[in-house]
Amino acid sequence: MLKRHARAACTALAAAGLLLAGTTAAGAATPAADPAAPQKSATATLRPGDAPAELLAALQRDLGLTPTQAEDRLAHEAEAGATAARLSARLGTAFAGAWVDGADSATLTVATTRAADTAAIRAAGAQARLVTRSLADLDAAKAGLDRAATAETPVRYVDPRTNTLVVEETRPGAAAALLAATGTDPALATVVRTAAEKAPRPLYDLRGGDAYYMNGQGRCSVGFPITKGTTQGFATAGHCGRAGTSTSGFNQVAQGSFQASVFPGNDMAWVAANTNWTATPYVKGSGGANVQVTGSVLQPVGSSVCRSGSTTGWHCGTVQQHNTSVTYPEGTISGVTRTTVCAEPGDSGGSYISGSQAQGVTSGGSGDCSSGGTTFFQPLNPILSAYGLTLKVTGSDPGPGPGPGPQPGGTWKAGAVYAAGDTVTYGGASYRCLQGHQAQTGWEPSAVPALWQKL
Repeated sequence: MLKRHARAACTALAAAGLLLAGTTAAGAATPAADPAAPQKSATATLRPGDAPAELLAALQRDLGLTPTQAEDRLAHEAEAGATAARLSARLGTAFAGAWVDGADSATLTVATTRAADTAAIRAAGAQARLVTRSLADLDAAKAGLDRAATAETPVRYVDPRTNTLVVEETRPGAAAALLAATGTDPALATVVRTAAEKAPRPLYDLRGGDAYYMNGQGRCSVGFPITKGTTQGFATAGHCGRAGTSTSGFNQVAQGSFQASVFPGNDMAWVAANTNWTATPYVKGSGGANVQVTGSVLQPVGSSVCRSGSTTGWHCGTVQQHNTSVTYPEGTISGVTRTTVCAEPGDSGGSYISGSQAQGVTSGGSGDCSSGGTTFFQPLNPILSAYGLTLKVTGSDPGPGPGPGPQPGGTWKAGAVYAAGDTVTYGGASYRCLQGHQAQTGWEPSAVPALWQKL
């Protein structure tokens, strides 16, 4: 967490919170539409072509892309996310992860533990990787490590590219001791040494990325503007404040107060603003330009992602791993996403966005924006779900009223947060959620095959 309080005090604190969340759990494969069958383009649903020039320019700068590569990358990542989600549902317990590669993310690879699956993977347009361990098995092993980890083994995650469980250690032998204490097979793990001073630390510090102040002192960054019934406010990191903490805005004008907060364990919170503040569907981009938010579809490993914060502004990188666990001096945070985006104190709580899709809020990290670093974000969808919040998106009604209820004859509901694998009914048919997101009008299951698979 990069809360900017007394900066010296902040840097003495270890990296901060993340949210709870796990990766999808694939059960046994169930009958479903063939992922190789023609599908409506995910780009038509997620509209990566609407990305503003400022976002494309930042991708070019931070990832070394040409203008064409930046545009193609967003389109390819939208399609890759939909394809990987369909294949995950089809492969069930054999699914071992997915990732994109290449400057323009044109190559999607899907791993499986079952040789018979490789033909279906290739038929869906992806490369197949046959591995020995499923994602579910590696996640289960990581969960065992999470329960016993200390600040000497600050980061654990499953790396689908190597089909191993990665454990970072700040002291030689710390990872081996953790593996032995939990009875985890050392063959499952890859150990990475991290200097103690580079271990993750909290990034302490109503447009996403704008500054706000807690009790007139420490500073953090707005994550994503939201509504809850007739109340407007924003989602942010839990380590920035506790329930009842008062806030003032970037202009030091009274803003509101924290309504709920969790940290450690998760790193989630929301602030209710007073009537002088209005939630907008934007994140502060390069040069202060507004970057529109159109949804909250979580993107796959390897995808590009950009962060907005009140200290360092707008920076981009890539998603490295989902469902990462980090142990800070304050405790363990699970379910966060690891990225190559830099951040510094004061950026905590700020927005991560991929294309126009909200991803999460800044939790913690290491390094800085001069030499580069690693950061972790708390995924946004679990925050929305936990507190019953509605993400503010472009095209939404200007009023902050609640969303519509279930559609006649179905259980699907605009405003509900769905995780991959959830099932609903709509228009007399059943559907399975392929990619986690918050539902909105216009994203009905029958209209968005990138998000829903008809059963």
